[in-house]
Order: sequence, then C-alpha cells, then structure tokens
Amino acid sequence: MPLIAIVGAGPGMGAAIARTFGAQGFEVALISRTQSKLDALAAELKADGITAQGFAADVLDRTSMRETLLLVQDTMGPIDVLEFSPADPSLPRQSPLDVTVEGAQSQLEFYVHGAIAAVQSVLPDMLERGSGTIIVTTGGSSVFPNAMFGNIALAAASLRNWALSLNAAASDKGVHVVHIAINAWIGNQPGAEIEAITPLYWQAYADDTVTELVFSPQA
Repeated sequence: MPLIAIVGAGPGMGAAIARTFGAQGFEVALISRTQSKLDALAAELKADGITAQGFAADVLDRTSMRETLLLVQDTMGPIDVLEFSPADPSLPRQSPLDVTVEGAQSQLEFYVHGAIAAVQSVLPDMLERGSGTIIVTTGGSSVFPNAMFGNIALAAASLRNWALSLNAAASDKGVHVVHIAINAWIGNQPGAEIEAITPLYWQAYADDTVTELVFSPQA
C-alpha cells in the first residue's frame, strides 16, 4: 500500500488529509510533537478502516525530524507522499514595520528550516526510486502580502519559493513538488470549511502537472 507521511498532523486539516488519502488506499504516518495525541488520532483513523500510526517529532529539532522520518520508513515502508503543514500559533507575530531579526529567524527556523530537514529526509530515497510527491502547505500571505503577517509571510514566501524551485529541479527525476497556499481562516469563515480545502491535496498528488494550488473562499 502507498504511504503518506503528514508532518504537523492534528485533529483538523491533518486528520482530514489523512482521511482523504486513506480513502484512496494509503497508509498514514502521523507526525507531530505529542505522542498521546497522535495515538488518539491514529485510533480514530483505524476505527474508520485506515491504517495509521503516530510518530512523535519536533519540527524545530532537526535530528528528531530526520530520525523520525527514517523510523517511519523502517516501520511502514517507503514514503510515497510527504505533506508538510505544521503550525505554531505561539510564535511571535510581527508586522512588516516591526519585524526584527529574531522575529524573522523564529519563523524561518520553524517553517523553512523545518521543511528542509523533513524534505531532505525523504528526498534522496524518492530520487533513487524515481517517484514521490512532496506537498508543502503555507498560508495565503506566502502569495498575497499581508501586513498582519510580516515575519510569518517572510518565512512562508521563502518556503513557497523553495518548493517551486525544488519542483523545477526534481520533476524530471520523477519527484513532484506542490505548494498549497490556504488564503483563509480554516473553519472560521464562510466557504473555508475543511471539507472544501482537502480535495486540493488529492489533486496535488494525482495531477503531476500541478505545481501550486491557492485556496480562497468563494464569495
């Protein structure tokens, strides 16, 4: 069975992505910081007939992330899809006028450096096999500058740029990289229900001509 690893798995979008791929015959590796929460989510998915297992790792701990993704592969097999969408609302948010080096660095460490550590843990194997999909998720400020998210947008735009560049470099080697930008408050505004967003993830996997998908709620 194919395997998707979801970095940043939680009860919202992560669970929905897991169910979307699980319904298509994928096994699911759930990755986030708290093992007990992962175990509970895995049990819910198993009750729905989806093979799932939780693996604790901190996106800010590069060694932990690499070792965990290697453990996933040793335990469940090759990773066919890596989806990266962690979130940490406790990180300080700064406006463009107030961005400091420290404020920018905290977001870059979490999003960009975290993504690099995760992707480089699976990319060599994907390149060797000549197949694989990497899906990187950011907020809409990666595409549409927003003064509310000065330091966050800085990191998100950097991650978007790298994802698109990575696809350009890896696509002819069989590895498909897609950036998804969610330009919405998920579940907190009309049209931004989780069920409206998750089809983009299957589209990102199934259509190898797609390099970027931007979700904005319909007016």
